[in-house]
Amino acid sequence: MVKKRKQLIPMPKSKFVKVRCPSCGHEQVIFDHATFPVRCLACGTVLVQPTGGKAKILGEIVKIFG
Repeated sequence: MVKKRKQLIPMPKSKFVKVRCPSCGHEQVIFDHATFPVRCLACGTVLVQPTGGKAKILGEIVKIFG
């Protein structure tokens, strides 16, 4: 009889991040592998620029979820 080994499921490398806007201080939750530029909902400043993989975060990271 052949023993079955447990298949480990890898954890995702992407996370959600709470970012504070550098110009107005508004906080919002964004995806750290964003494929589109994310703008602040209050003032319209660009918070995230996509780079093809992990996005470049231009605001201050407040909290990382996950």
